[in-house]
Amino acid sequence: MEIDGSYGEGGGQILRTSIALSALLGEPVKITNIRKARPRPGLAQQHRVGIEALGRLSGAEVRGLEMGSQVVEFSPKGLTPGRYEIDIGTAGSISLLLQGLMLPAAFTKGRVEFSVTGGTDVKWSPTIDYLRNVLVPILGRMGYGAAIQVAKRGYYPKGGGRVVVSVEPVGALEAIRLVERGSFRSVRGISHSLNLPGHIVERQGRAAREALTGYPCEIALEASRDHSRGTGITLWAEYEKTVLGASALGEVGKPAERVGEEAAQRLLREVLGPGVLDIYMGDQILPYLAVAQGRSEVLLREMTNHTRSNIYVVERLLGVEFEVREEGGGYRVAVEGLGFKPS
Repeated sequence: MEIDGSYGEGGGQILRTSIALSALLGEPVKITNIRKARPRPGLAQQHRVGIEALGRLSGAEVRGLEMGSQVVEFSPKGLTPGRYEIDIGTAGSISLLLQGLMLPAAFTKGRVEFSVTGGTDVKWSPTIDYLRNVLVPILGRMGYGAAIQVAKRGYYPKGGGRVVVSVEPVGALEAIRLVERGSFRSVRGISHSLNLPGHIVERQGRAAREALTGYPCEIALEASRDHSRGTGITLWAEYEKTVLGASALGEVGKPAERVGEEAAQRLLREVLGPGVLDIYMGDQILPYLAVAQGRSEVLLREMTNHTRSNIYVVERLLGVEFEVREEGGGYRVAVEGLGFKPS
């Protein structure tokens, strides 16, 4: 099967989803035009490491792994449980790398553990706290079992964070219906930093709470010393049936108050919007819905380019068909899953 890597948003997500589904199915895939429209087209270090890790997990033969390569051929043989050490080698996103690994890892015949070194909280990526507190709980409703432990954080440009993820084997994922949130429970969050004055995390947390006036809010403060330097905050709103998340990162010259308020305003857009899943979860959950048993339906606030791109890849590789229709200011997405089970 051949996938056009320039389709839609044309970034690394098409590559990650294609290789992950190839590893899951045990079917070869060829991705062309990888990141063709980007300022630096082709594979970057983070993409190479992610493909290598999926290759180890699935015993794959891989061609085209050179830096800048715009064509990759991936031929897997079979998924193998065990412990895998992965070093991105830069501040590249651990969360994005895990996006590719987490689905096929659940369909091995035993527990899989990944110890990954890289960036835990970096631009253009879900934070590791988002994965821990939004992605994993929602996938848990489908029968997916994983635990994420942050051993230490890593920020741009030094990276060096380390995350340990254990994934339990699953016989099959269950379909999910998330078109209502259920009752609101609370907003929670983590304001964190390394090698910065302790008042930074306090000011970020305070600004977020003030912006979220009217919502019960509990924000943990985490400030410590290590080789990396940076700060950020992740927030999530817990409901009876779902979780909505948002985050913001600090930068040189960016006041702590602005970081906290930025994360809170992003969360409020989700809370006050029509979605039962936030805009980040919308594209990440699609491959899981497609392999689950039965018909799944979810309500998204917005159809992003990432979501549309992932629909393209999943439909091409799995042969499913997503139904998308506007509803109440949002988008209802439905699919009849394959009921995939490990052979």
